[in-house]
Order: sequence, then C-alpha cells, then structure tokens
Amino acid sequence: MRLLKRASALILRSGIRTYQSRLSQNDGLFRVHTPVSQALAENKPVVALESTIITHGMPYPHNLRTAKEVEAIVRAEGATPATVGVIDGEVHIGLSSEELDHLARCESSLKVSRRDLPYVISKGLSGGTTVSATMIAAHQAGIPVFVTGGIGGVHRDGENSLDISADLTELGRTPIAVVSAGVKSILDIGRTLEFLETQGVCVATYGASKNFPAFFSPQSGFISPYQVWDPEEAAKLILSTLSLGLQSGVLIAVPIPEEHAAAGQQIEEAIQTAVTEASVRGIRGRDVTPFILQKVNEMTKGKSLQANIALIHNNAKVGSQIACALSKQTSERQTEGGTHRYGKPLSDSESDIVVIGGINVDFIAKGKTESLIFGQTNPGSVCQSFGGVGRNIADSLSRLGCRPLLISATGADSHSDAVFNYCKHMNTSGVARLEEQSTATYCVVITESGEMSLGLGDMDIHGQITEQFVSRFEKQISSATLVCLDGNIPVTTINYICSVAAKHNINIWYEPTDSEKACKPFLSDAWKSLSYSSPNLAELFTMNKTLGLPTPEVLPSAPDQVLSAAVTLSRPLLEHLHCLVVTLGANGVLVCGEHEAGSVNLQPRKQKRRRQLCALHFPAVTVTAEETVNVSGAGDSLAGALIAGILQQRDTDSCVRMGLLAARLSLMSSHPIAPTLTSHSVDPNKVQTPSWPKPSFMWID
Repeated sequence: MRLLKRASALILRSGIRTYQSRLSQNDGLFRVHTPVSQALAENKPVVALESTIITHGMPYPHNLRTAKEVEAIVRAEGATPATVGVIDGEVHIGLSSEELDHLARCESSLKVSRRDLPYVISKGLSGGTTVSATMIAAHQAGIPVFVTGGIGGVHRDGENSLDISADLTELGRTPIAVVSAGVKSILDIGRTLEFLETQGVCVATYGASKNFPAFFSPQSGFISPYQVWDPEEAAKLILSTLSLGLQSGVLIAVPIPEEHAAAGQQIEEAIQTAVTEASVRGIRGRDVTPFILQKVNEMTKGKSLQANIALIHNNAKVGSQIACALSKQTSERQTEGGTHRYGKPLSDSESDIVVIGGINVDFIAKGKTESLIFGQTNPGSVCQSFGGVGRNIADSLSRLGCRPLLISATGADSHSDAVFNYCKHMNTSGVARLEEQSTATYCVVITESGEMSLGLGDMDIHGQITEQFVSRFEKQISSATLVCLDGNIPVTTINYICSVAAKHNINIWYEPTDSEKACKPFLSDAWKSLSYSSPNLAELFTMNKTLGLPTPEVLPSAPDQVLSAAVTLSRPLLEHLHCLVVTLGANGVLVCGEHEAGSVNLQPRKQKRRRQLCALHFPAVTVTAEETVNVSGAGDSLAGALIAGILQQRDTDSCVRMGLLAARLSLMSSHPIAPTLTSHSVDPNKVQTPSWPKPSFMWID
C-alpha cells in the first residue's frame, strides 16, 4: 500500500526528479549486468533468456556450451543477451561468463518460477528461472522480447488435476513477447491454446504456416489464431500490444528447422514411452519435464538433445531479429506524426514548440542496510539514467508527434556523449556542448528503505543557459506555438523569454521543477507573461508567498482541505495566467482557468480578456504495486502529453486523460519517459481502460 501511495503521488510529480525504477527500489534483489543496462539506456535491442535450460534442461557441459552459443547468436544478430538467473538470493538480469559457469555446474540449483522467487530470495539460494520468473525479471528491466525453448502448458489430464503451468498465467498478466518453439509435446496442446485465449494472450505462428508447433515437431495438429511472416511483422504485433497497454503478453511460436524435424516422429514415440514411465514411477510436478527429457535423450541416443539445441539456436536467431526490428520500429514510431496531426498537415509555424530547460545525468546510490555509516564503504548499488525536466518534457513531446526544439547546455564530456546518443529521436540542435564545463549530474544516496541520506548535485552548467545564449533562438521562440520553461534556468533568462513572449503574444508554460525554484518568474512582473503553469501544492504556495499574498501557515493534508487550498491559491494567479494545472499527488489533478461550455478552456489564448473562472478536479489514476516499475518521469510525461493534447486542439477531458495515460505508461516502464509512448498509446478513444470517473466541476469566485 505504501508503494501504491508513493507511485500515485509521483505520477503527478513530487519534488525529486530522479530515475528510480523498481530495480533501483529493490536493487538488493535485482542486479542488471552492465552491458544490459547500457543497451537499455541507449534504446538498443536486448533479448532476455531463461536459465532453467542451464540448470535443469541439459547435462553439463552441454548446458554451458549451449548457453554460450545462444548468447553468441543473439550478439551476432545485433542484440544484447540478458540471461536471467538467481544467484545467492539475487535476480541477475544478464550473466557474466563466470556466473554462467556457476549455474551450469551448481548441483543444488532450484527451478525458480513466480511462486518460488520470494522463498529463493529470502533464503539466499540459487536457481534457474523458468519462463514465468524470467518474464517478471525482463519486464522489471524493460526488456520486451524473451527467447526460450518451449513454454509450459496444461498438463495431460489437467482438466482433473488442474496442473497448469505458471507460464500461461504469466503470459496473461505480463506484457512480454515470448519467442518459443510452441508448447512441449508432453502437454495437452489443445487445452493450452484454449487457456491462453482465456488469458487474453495473442498467439501467432512465425513463418509461412499457421500450424502451431509442438517443440520437436513443426506440427501439433492445432492451428494458431494468427500468423506473422517475418521479424518486421512480428515486431509490429508486439509494438501494437505494448502500445495498447493491455498488460498481457504475446506468444510467437517458431517451428523447429526442417532439417531437424525429420527426427520428430522418433522423438515423439520416445516421449510417449517416457510419459508412461513417469506416470508408473509416480513422478509428478516440476520433476516430470527433466525426467522425460533425460529419458528421451537416452532412448533416441542423443537425437532429442541435438534437436533441442537446434530449436533453441533457431529461436535465438529469430527472437533477436524480432528484437532488432522492434527497436527500429519503436524509434520510428517515436517520431511519427511529425508531418501530420490527425490528418491535417503541419506547417513549420504550427509545429514549432520550444522547450528551454535542464539536462541531467542522474545517479541513485542505494545502500543494502537501513543505516549508512559515513567515512567507510557501504554495500550497495548504483543506477544511472538521463533526466532533467526540460529534457524529459521534450522527450515526451517528441514521442507524441510534436517537433520541439530543446534549448539547453551540457559539457563536452562522456556524459554528454551518452545523453546525445540516447536522445537521437529529439531535436537537440539547440543544446550547447561547452568545453571546460561538466554535464549536470545529480547523485542521491538512499538507505535500503528508500530514505534519502545525502544528495549531491553539480548543476552549475544550468547557469550557462543564459539570456545571451537563448537570444540566438529568438526567431524560433517568437514564432513558436508554445514555449515551455523549467525552473532550472537563471532568473534573467526567464525574464528575457517572458519579455519576448509579451512582445509577440506567445504562450509560455512554466514547469516550476521544485518549491525553491518555483519563485523565479514571480520575483518580478515576468510572471504576468506566463500562460500556463503546472505546480504542485507546495510550489503553488511558494508562488503566492513570493508575491506577498496570504498563504496558510501549514499546507493541509486532508483531501477536501487540499482541494480548497489549491483553488484559493490558484485564484490570484489567474488574474494573468490563462490556466493552472495543479498536481495534487494521490488527490489527483486540479485544472483551473476560463469557463467554457461547462469545462475549462485549455486552448492557447490570443489575447487577455475578462472571463469567468472555474475548476475541474480529476481523480488520480489507479496504479497497482505490481504494475509499478518506475516512479520517476511520470509527472513530466503528464505535462508533455497535456501540452501535446492542447496543441492538437483536444477537449479538456481528453488532454488530461492523455496526460494520465502517459504517466501510467511511465510508471510501467523502466525508463522515465516510456519508449512505448506514442500518440496511439495515449489516445483515450483507442486505449482500452476502465471507465473514467467524471471530473468534479466548481466555480471560482
């Protein structure tokens, strides 16, 4: 419940703006191998691989050799392998050669499924992850494609025993694409496909046939609902699933290569014999599959092992090609819509949005103990991400079909290289790379429970976003549809931009960043040139206090009092601001502004005028602890999607819902701004969601 409240609050932006995924919250449990984390940070293709094939699927040294061969195939296709396993109570996402060898040799390794993860972790044990556990880990890390041999299913006589693999239920609740050779032939394939349909899992056979494969055989006697011909078509299917936010997976069934399928009949006969023997000997549950595979290997004199290795190699090749195609399509989708907006061509003047603000490289260092001892080395881990409020909002807008120009500054250092590589989909032509300057970095040290112990920031470069530098872009600013500022830039720069806006009647959106920086435009009359702002209650309090207006001694916490205070503090600012979007954490969003047809008019104003004021209160979206992967960047996603909706001339309800959907995607992604964020994925008319609660309307005197 605590995590749920925290996520709900941060979806609407709290004061700290650092990357903190579920991995960083639980990094005593999850450990991401450096090559994997680097690939994910750069939006490069990554393929997750399971490890029960290492610990339980093959004897040593075949298991180790196969694991290394599979990883080599993934690399050869242009992706990064991320073999998942549990070592000494930690879930490793990506394994070193030494760790692979350890799992391959370990005779005490457990077979770890979803139900086993808590026990294995609590006892500090080691094991190979099944399909379900690997899916959980991959989803935590933000890896959308997972390759395995074959998935589990409904066991024969499952209608009586209810022996159904956790792989199937995991596919129904975790948005991962699983590439496999279908379902193991020792199972009830017909009932397995029926169960997958019930779970809402999209199943497609890869290649020229719709025949659903049965592991060692390209045909099971059953037909897949769908078919994908090649990696590009498979990637489109996966991308559509992720964009819809359905929270269920995709199963891509890849038939075994023809040259190895010839032995299928002999292997199938051996399987039937082994199944019968397992039943006679009373072998049950998780022990059945290893027994049958070993028995079949003996009976076929190694042919089944050769076929097993061949299909795994083939799956790795196909899955890696799909992952690469998905990565490419995701990048292309992020920039789609740049030339058209709902069928209407965009002119340069219409499409120009300027975002002026900070770029940060964030480091979160989390200890493994409740208290940290200063003056010595403490056990822990460090997570890196790319942030900065201005960068995040420009990223969000870029993924939603807008073409924002980001004006900012970085150093000419390795951090800057990483930032530019990550932001290839954005227009960063307005970002200065300054010699003898350091890219802004922020490091926070937190305890095991998440309490902040120490924070250090090198933000001096934000002071280089000067009036003189920004004035080089006065032409773009003066012709922009909207200019967005964050509170990281100097007061003199804010004043200059506000003067340009007043001269050219430009709408400015001010993102306060935090309660200390919220005051900057309000130190002079510059604030009167602002059109929009998106403060939280503490930042709204600072704005009023800076203007010398009455403010409460203590900010309220009861929901009714919070809403009342937000309306009261918004009222004086609306004498000049067109609209305020007040984020209230778990209490939702309050939109205040000009009344129009029973709602708040969010559309950019052409001139100031007397108007009747009102407010709409939107409840916070529901976010479960299981859905929450990343609790940072959601607020910036909200602001970016709101701005995109406004510029697309959407109604107020749709704009706010776009913002909430974008924030939801951010929470469910390992990235602050979700790579799956697109115009389609936040379109309230296209995304399947529970019915939206009606916002509360109130007049403002």
